Amino acid sequence: MSETAVYGEAINSEPLKSEDEDDDYNDDEEESPSPSQSSPRPPISSNFEKDRHLLYLEMMYELLPCHYQSQEINRLTLAHFIISGLYFISARDRVDKDVVANWVLSFQDLPSHRGALQNGEFYGFFGSRSSQFPQDEDEGLTHNGSHLASTYCALAILKVIGHDLSTIDSESLLLSMRNLQQNDGSFMPIHTGGETDLRFVYCAAAICYMLDNWSGMDKEMAKNYILNCQSYDGGFGLIPGSESHGGGTYCAIASLRLMGFVGVDLLSNGLGSSIIDPSLLLTWCLQRQANDGGFQGRTNKPSDTCYAFWIGAVLKLIGGDAFIDKIALRQFLLSCQSKYGGFSKFPGQLPDLYHSYYGYTAFSLLEEPDLSPLCPELGLPLLATLGL
Repeated sequence: MSETAVYGEAINSEPLKSEDEDDDYNDDEEESPSPSQSSPRPPISSNFEKDRHLLYLEMMYELLPCHYQSQEINRLTLAHFIISGLYFISARDRVDKDVVANWVLSFQDLPSHRGALQNGEFYGFFGSRSSQFPQDEDEGLTHNGSHLASTYCALAILKVIGHDLSTIDSESLLLSMRNLQQNDGSFMPIHTGGETDLRFVYCAAAICYMLDNWSGMDKEMAKNYILNCQSYDGGFGLIPGSESHGGGTYCAIASLRLMGFVGVDLLSNGLGSSIIDPSLLLTWCLQRQANDGGFQGRTNKPSDTCYAFWIGAVLKLIGGDAFIDKIALRQFLLSCQSKYGGFSKFPGQLPDLYHSYYGYTAFSLLEEPDLSPLCPELGLPLLATLGL
């Protein structure tokens, strides 16, 4: 099982964005055919086709189609979708844990000496081999550097397969991660030239949580940035003043949960003392379930498989998931289930790894039999995060 064969090029009728744009939380902004432009819809299965999903993920684990050649920089992200997906569908025996752990650890960016931690760079994980190429400014060669989203994906893989995270140089990682936090509390994903928004606040919070060490961020500053992103309608935009967005709202609520600023079942326990308005947030989230049963990421957008997780997980975190029309949501997801295994963004399209993974997480939220339960604040299989 070689690195090139397993994680080299990947799948996708609609490629992921570049690593600088993270794990595609702005998915509904991609250029994709609208539902009305999709190919004729195949007959909808009435079942979650676990065996087909297993075959799909096994194929991607061994050799990925050429459509992902342009996504070489996202190797760790793609690996996360495959490996964590296999754990969701109870196929952990298909993963060679030692080989995977050694491969992931080979992407950690380590400082040459302790003094280098003061140079402003981030010593996390690179997203791919190409982003590890040495920098030669005289030749005009630069590399992307280690990246917050890649670091989240690396730790997620290691946690899912049961690797001991204490073996990681977490001190260098966390000390240098503080270099990425901005004066307004937001985070840049790389040490220079990156955008700042809620996606990277979430990545930083998840990294600190998985390493059980919060020295990598100022939680109070991050909390204030998150609250500044809440819109008048109860949802959260990716940056202050922007339109409420399903991915941004997830990043906000999951980060606040991971940092300990909001508790379990916010609707029942936090109405009087919460730092956010949970009832307004509940209303905004429930309004995102469309007539076809799926969830949209923003107002007047088509339903999209991934928002069944982004919005569904928010509702789970605040204790409002009982209000989801789960039968209708299940039917929408099944309409996006491919006969080849995996899930597509819209009904009638080819599957891709991003939407397949969040299709599995969505079915886990719906308590599909034989799927691992979900840890909603990390977006990972619960049993794996508990070490079971």
